[in-house]
Amino acid sequence: MSHEILHPKNWKAARGYANGVAASGRMVFTGGLIGWNADQEFETDDFVGQVEAALRGIVEVLACAGAGPEHLVRLTWYVTDKQEYLSNLKGLGAVYKAVIGRHYPAMALVQVVALVEDRAKVEIEATAVIPEAM
Repeated sequence: MSHEILHPKNWKAARGYANGVAASGRMVFTGGLIGWNADQEFETDDFVGQVEAALRGIVEVLACAGAGPEHLVRLTWYVTDKQEYLSNLKGLGAVYKAVIGRHYPAMALVQVVALVEDRAKVEIEATAVIPEAM
């Protein structure tokens, strides 16, 4: 794998994310994906359900470039309610592992006032790097 997790030796271990990732290869960027289906319809207003749909959307977009979750180097999450995120960590961890696996790229979480789609509770942008063929 051409991804290197960056973690200063004297820092406490990062849990569920990486502090940094170095990678080389073909870069893939997604737009901000939200928790609706392929028909742009929300199937749930549940926070964890919307996260799962957004992550599945990211995996589908990555597949268009021949990439998978293991190629992710960065995720930026935009949430409308930080407390809803924090109170659902166990469920979020379960859906994350079910969709992405045990691959933890660099991540950031930002609380925003609103997202463009009124029912959206989360929007996630992804960056992936596919290693060059050797």
